[in-house]
Amino acid sequence: MNPPEIVLFDLDGTLTDAAPGIVNGMRIVFDRFGIEQPGETTMRTYLGPPLAVTWREHYNFTDEQITQALAIYREYYHDVGMFENEVFDGIPELLQQLNNDDVILATATSKPDFSATRIIEHFGLRDHFTYIGAANLEGTRDSKALVIEHTLEQLKANSTTHRIVMVGDRHHDVHGAREHGIDTIGVLWGYGDAEELTEAGAIALVQNPKELRAEILSG
Repeated sequence: MNPPEIVLFDLDGTLTDAAPGIVNGMRIVFDRFGIEQPGETTMRTYLGPPLAVTWREHYNFTDEQITQALAIYREYYHDVGMFENEVFDGIPELLQQLNNDDVILATATSKPDFSATRIIEHFGLRDHFTYIGAANLEGTRDSKALVIEHTLEQLKANSTTHRIVMVGDRHHDVHGAREHGIDTIGVLWGYGDAEELTEAGAIALVQNPKELRAEILSG
């Protein structure tokens, strides 16, 4: 098999460890809504999916409550939380190597484009990506599948005409990519685990960025 022409990267838990800022922002929301604070283990399971999904599925938030919660969260996150974050070891080198390999790189993150772009620029990674694919603040592009659809439209690509692979750390990445006929390589340094990614259907699991590059180039 030939290596992919395009690689789509999740952001949180794949390129950067955004957990501290996300957790802190969510805890502010729980305080405002009078919800008992979950333990650290539970909070970690909330990392990755869109916040609206977490609040709706686990706390039965209404659409109105989700709108209120997002406003509270973003007030903290846009000023402070997004920078409580760090790039995983080996990621800048991986991206540069893939650039050198002539692979087209883009993100496909459930984080809103405003935050995703600022974070990627903050860490000096913007030049590695042809496009920053992300959700939107309006909430009309919030699922992983919709983000991937939008990203592929911007790249003028699809799985029929291009060899594409997704890289992510949660089952949402795998399922979202599959809706577009795209396979996913699961990374084990993020917020998911081997069991979650395997059950979702990831085609391979990697322990570090060096293994990831080898897996990508192996096709």
